[in-house]
Amino acid sequence: MHVTPTGSSWIDQVERWFGHLPRSVQALEDDIRAWRDRWNADPKPFVWTKTAEEILESLAEYRRRISGG
Repeated sequence: MHVTPTGSSWIDQVERWFGHLPRSVQALEDDIRAWRDRWNADPKPFVWTKTAEEILESLAEYRRRISGG
C-alpha cells in the first residue's frame, strides 16, 4: 500500500496552481499588462545555448528512447 502525504499529491499541486490564476478577464488583462511593463523596463534577451543540430539530435534521441528503438 502506498500513502501519499496530504499536500503532496499532483491534484493538490494543480489546485494550488489554479489558485494563482486571476478571477476575471479584467484581472488577467491587468496582470499581463503589468508583466509586460516590468519586462519592458528591464528586458533580457533569450540566448540560445545549443545549436539547431544539437536540439534536433536531442529530440531524435528522445523519440528513439520512447519508441523503444
